[in-house]
Amino acid sequence: MIANATRNTVAVILLAAVGSAHAADLSAVPSGTYNADPTHSYITFSYSHLGLSNPVIAFDDFTVDMNLDSADPTKSMISVTIDPASVVAGSDIWREHLTGADFFDIANHPDITFQSTSVEGAGDGAYRVSGDMTIKGETRPMTLTVAINAAMNHPMSGDPVVGIGASSEILRSEFGMGKFAPNVSDEVTINVTAELVKAK
Repeated sequence: MIANATRNTVAVILLAAVGSAHAADLSAVPSGTYNADPTHSYITFSYSHLGLSNPVIAFDDFTVDMNLDSADPTKSMISVTIDPASVVAGSDIWREHLTGADFFDIANHPDITFQSTSVEGAGDGAYRVSGDMTIKGETRPMTLTVAINAAMNHPMSGDPVVGIGASSEILRSEFGMGKFAPNVSDEVTINVTAELVKAK
């Protein structure tokens, strides 16, 4: 299940793809460094549990830093760091299990990270953001599909902001978290929705 987070992350990570889905949208905001607004950004992962349910688990503590090139989004860069100890699992028992040695192993691996290596257009306002995901000390390539929801000066703060939605899938077994597969699906889906605000 932890693998789900891995994807996620991102995840967040997806945020990195902020390479604009629509030139008109991105033309409304300047290039520069953007960070996820913690009150309007979410990273979740989901999986199949015995075919009976599809739990959705979130992280509460993460950062997303994006260097946006609004003129050429494919030159943008993104990095994500997630604190796996912040996993929201619904119960103390489940949280202890997820953060233990079988899964995130937070005692030895306090961070989940993603660093983009390329951004390319995927048609119909979508982008593919590829990069390196590291979970539990294992680094694997990951590609997220990202859509730009909107780009504007925030109507309340006046700050430039970009809203994105992103998703990807990973195999948790590739990150040393394959316990209980296939009864608990090896495949994990990561979803990210976030508002990225230009740094001042």
